[in-house]
Amino acid sequence: MSQLDNQCIFCKIINKEIPASIIFEDEKIIVFKDAFPKAPIHWLFVPKKHIPTHMDISQENKELMGHLHVIVQKVAKENNINHYKLIMNCGYESGQRVFHIHLHLLSGKTQEEV
Repeated sequence: MSQLDNQCIFCKIINKEIPASIIFEDEKIIVFKDAFPKAPIHWLFVPKKHIPTHMDISQENKELMGHLHVIVQKVAKENNINHYKLIMNCGYESGQRVFHIHLHLLSGKTQEEV
């Protein structure tokens, strides 16, 4: 594992120091259920590399960001999820509470309910 932050809750999940309901994992991405879901399906897609916010993504991370989106599609298809919303908050004022980039996949409610 490279560039993890030992204070970050997501890094602790990646290192298996904190339990999580893991949906998928490969060498670059981990996917787990949100502990405080906002929809019937609310999964977090988290790169294993610690990058605090969207504003911290660098040119060297573009392959990882592409892989992140490919994994969203793969996991959604494997779980017969054809309609979903993806959210990535950037910074505290946008609602980001864990400073390790991640995508929220929400599904199972209509647009008006989410």
